[in-house]
Amino acid sequence: MSLRNFFCPNSVAIIGAARDEEKVGHAILDNIISSGFKGKIFAINPRADEIHRIKCYPSILNVPGDVDLAIIVIPVQYVLQALDECFRKKVKWAIIISAGFKETGAEGAKKESQLMAKAREYGIRILGPNCMGIIDTECPINATFSHLMPPGGNIGFISQSGALGSSMLDWAKSRKIGLSKFVSLGNKADISENDLFDDWESDENTRVITAYLEGVANGKQFIKISSRVSKKKPIIVVKSGNTDAGARAVSSHTGTLAGSAKAYEAAFKQAGIIRANTIRDLFNYATAFSYQPLPKGKKVAIITNAGGPGIMATDVCEKNNISLSSLSKETLNKLKEFLPEAANFYNPIDVLGDAQADRYRKALEVVIKDNNVNALIVLLTPQGMTQPLETAEAVLEVFNKNDRSIPIVTSFIGGSEVEKAVKFLIENNIPSFDIPEEAVDALRVMMEYTDWQSRLSFPIEKFDVDREKVKKVFGNCRVEDRLELGELEAREILNAYGIRIPKAELASDIGAAKEIAKRIGYPLVLKIVSPNILHKTDVGGVRIGIENEKELEKSYDDIIFNVRKYMPDVYIRGVLIQEFIKDKKETIIGISEDPQFGPMIMFGLGGIYVEALKDVSFRIAPLSRHEASEMIEEVKTVSLLKGTRGEDRSDIESIIEIMLRVSQLIMDFPEIVEMDINPLFVKKQGEGSIAGDARIRIGG
Repeated sequence: MSLRNFFCPNSVAIIGAARDEEKVGHAILDNIISSGFKGKIFAINPRADEIHRIKCYPSILNVPGDVDLAIIVIPVQYVLQALDECFRKKVKWAIIISAGFKETGAEGAKKESQLMAKAREYGIRILGPNCMGIIDTECPINATFSHLMPPGGNIGFISQSGALGSSMLDWAKSRKIGLSKFVSLGNKADISENDLFDDWESDENTRVITAYLEGVANGKQFIKISSRVSKKKPIIVVKSGNTDAGARAVSSHTGTLAGSAKAYEAAFKQAGIIRANTIRDLFNYATAFSYQPLPKGKKVAIITNAGGPGIMATDVCEKNNISLSSLSKETLNKLKEFLPEAANFYNPIDVLGDAQADRYRKALEVVIKDNNVNALIVLLTPQGMTQPLETAEAVLEVFNKNDRSIPIVTSFIGGSEVEKAVKFLIENNIPSFDIPEEAVDALRVMMEYTDWQSRLSFPIEKFDVDREKVKKVFGNCRVEDRLELGELEAREILNAYGIRIPKAELASDIGAAKEIAKRIGYPLVLKIVSPNILHKTDVGGVRIGIENEKELEKSYDDIIFNVRKYMPDVYIRGVLIQEFIKDKKETIIGISEDPQFGPMIMFGLGGIYVEALKDVSFRIAPLSRHEASEMIEEVKTVSLLKGTRGEDRSDIESIIEIMLRVSQLIMDFPEIVEMDINPLFVKKQGEGSIAGDARIRIGG
């Protein structure tokens, strides 16, 4: 459903319009009037005849004609009745400013549940409750209790915090950051960021989508909608609540390493969302996207009147894989025609501390025409001969002459000396940042977004697997009232999904163990097998590197003895005699169930890399081949897989395929809540990977 009539209704009724200037109902009515709203305004107040010369009605039912949008600003105990009357009046949209719902606890949550049951029954879409309202600068309408009407622009802003939303409106107005729309989500019982992203995809007035979020309404839908919308418009999000202190306790490696923050990080990457760490970053990025064209490459030219800032910008470029443009011979020759001999003609171009506006203009005119330049950073520090305002005017002049096709970002560093220049730049849509690092950072996200837009869609591959075998294994576990699968069952599942496992057989006694050893061959690994033992090493139930029959006998006896010592009454099915995998690297693939986004896949190197360094990467299932490859590349120790100091390259392609098969497994069987393949042995290139051990837990 389009939100057009929600943001720009033909008629608005304020249920709870107040005469008292200190009340929210008065502020909202006042703001709608002063914003220049052109539609009909109805004030609903049974105790008043008129407010601001607007006639008051005792109920929305007494209003003549249709009402598109109702804004409800009354005590919580009367909200349900007001919604009943809205239904009878055939109102389709409601903004519920009133608080006292789920934000107050269990009783409030019950009221909100009743509210939404009625809203769904009536077909009324609701923003809130417990929100501050909306602003549409194009309509125009300010249907909030904040008197701050931001300047018109093309940035849409969503806030899950009303208080923060008010601060952002103040900041936007003082910094002259133009907004197309502002939405305070409140409790987002109905209308959420997903609805707004979906609607703003086709909103001609919104070029950039920004949001402050504390959580998302529906994780799967969030990824689906954002992935589509972000191909057309940048979505920039500040996400709070990034610690995992409140994460649930889990037993697997993956569950321990994963958490809410990791899930959001993975989801944002897969959906093409630009993550801003601070509100300041959010507005820095948003203004860059709003004001400037996207760069067509990652080559930057820096023009500065001081060496220090130029070096700072260069360092940040290098850290962010942004190349400094190699200027053509023609460009260098033209620069040498007018720049002083002491100037630096090579990138970064230092026009020297005595540079006035004309020298900057000439340098910009030459450099912006170089085909090796995809973006420009203009730095200025106020010195004796500096002309900040005139230089700002020169930047705008060159930008316009070049058909606004090459992005320019600036950092005029200082305070009162550059204040007028900075104001001029911002008013004329040239981003100006306080420090060079911020200018580079803004270009970085623009370049990454350009890559995202040009990125092809990668299919989710399907493999020929034996789903029936897995169903049978899970069915047997449930019959036995077990949610944790034993190793033999985990091996069956991996085998059913085409994941290679070591040769192994179960021995019930030492005689059988010797016969199996002859078939498999030394060296060997021995593991206790019991449905009651999940962490075999904790009870001394594992021995590795068994080289001969004598070691086999001793290790077999030691395992049984250790297990009986720790767990005297435990049921032992036997000892697994397993092939020992040589010449390999150890990695780990894991699954944990995120409550918001569903199954999340982890990859990392095994051993100390996962235990101590937590050198792992995450994505939300299902995975494409490209995403699986990205996960491997993100691990800091990936060079160990690629081969260092003459070592053979590991079979990375086989890791990718196993990750894809695991992805298919958990999508086929959503009852899997935790899974670790640890270790996954990776052989050298062309020899594949082997799942050394696996743990699987299913939901009840």
